Amino acid sequence: MKKLWFALVALAFLISGVVGPAHAKNRIVIGFTMSQTGKLNAESTDQYHGLLLWQKWVNSKGGIYVKKLGKRLPVKFAYYDDESSKDRVQQLYVRLINKDGADFLISPYSSGLTASAAVIAEQYGKVMMATGAASDNIFNKGYMHVFQIYTPASRYLTSALDLLRATDPKANKIAIIYEQSNFAKAVATAAKKYAEKNGFKVVIFESYAKGTTDFTSFLNKIAAKKPDAIIGGGHFADGETFARQIYEQRIKVKMVSLLVAPAVPKFAEIGKAALYVTSPSQWEPLAKYTTEGARKLGIPWYGPTAKWFIDEYRKAYHETPGYHAAGGFIAALVLQKAIEDAGCLDSEKVAKALEKMDIMTFYGRIKFDTGNYYGRQAGHNMVILQWQKKNGKLVKEVVWPRHAASSSFVYPYYKKY
Repeated sequence: MKKLWFALVALAFLISGVVGPAHAKNRIVIGFTMSQTGKLNAESTDQYHGLLLWQKWVNSKGGIYVKKLGKRLPVKFAYYDDESSKDRVQQLYVRLINKDGADFLISPYSSGLTASAAVIAEQYGKVMMATGAASDNIFNKGYMHVFQIYTPASRYLTSALDLLRATDPKANKIAIIYEQSNFAKAVATAAKKYAEKNGFKVVIFESYAKGTTDFTSFLNKIAAKKPDAIIGGGHFADGETFARQIYEQRIKVKMVSLLVAPAVPKFAEIGKAALYVTSPSQWEPLAKYTTEGARKLGIPWYGPTAKWFIDEYRKAYHETPGYHAAGGFIAALVLQKAIEDAGCLDSEKVAKALEKMDIMTFYGRIKFDTGNYYGRQAGHNMVILQWQKKNGKLVKEVVWPRHAASSSFVYPYYKKY
């Protein structure tokens, strides 16, 4: 009799939804760390702001629709300060999973911290969206639950070569000059391989020490070899100096494309030396990814428009968003799409949905590698921005890819002399 009574009570609880994970689930918990302190604070804060804007947007609609549960579930964030330290990341991601009950994960900002978090995500079988991380090497370790939002480092400068070839099919001589840093070396090496594979002749491939302020020896070699394009760079200070000296020595080159520096607004302070210089960027507010562009490519559009994102971000944070903020929003948006496609909260099924995904968003195309670099971003390409003069002022314009361009590419670079 007592056994029958307990069985009836258990059944009553199941029917009422008090017992049983399928019935009791009333929210989705997404866990991550951010660098509230430490050297990565600025970029990480922007990424976090993008995540917050997505959370507000999705929860205003009642949350993410989960078909298996037949309802929308609001999203809750669980997060901690990683102090910009690899040493804290792994213990915090274990805590997010075991103590906070995170259903899914977003990576910290930076490739280094993301690499540490990826180990835990894979160990626990939790899908993690990797944003703010461009390293290819995170994705050659056999992970099956980590998916990259940023264009990987191996393709940072390949779009510049695509732009050059599309603009001037006869241009084929390339000079690659890059900073002696792990990031710049990885980008430059990949660009060299891509250039040679696509019929370009790399006439110079040399590196310079960090802190270099005099590029005369490199510019003399460039003048002698007469390349059509100079690509490379490293970070802001060296890139700004290199661009200024290219202009001062009147190097007759058709295209200049440098990492990092030209994407920073302060680059305009070098005046005419900045004019017509190009740079890769993960995303720019001027990039015109549209539903029409998606239709032409034959892929579905998902999520809000760039105008909505920019307007709402400005309202919330009183500044124009950059690619760090956009990357945060899109990481969560893509996860949302995968949950909807899977129709459940099972990590393996959500991972399979991500594996099959091919969509267009205001950030660009999103598709994932399913080969040896499983989870690496395969659809999103860098946009190429160029400094141009509009109404007497230097401004950044997006010139590539053409379906996202805000202005035509001004070519050649030396026409400003």
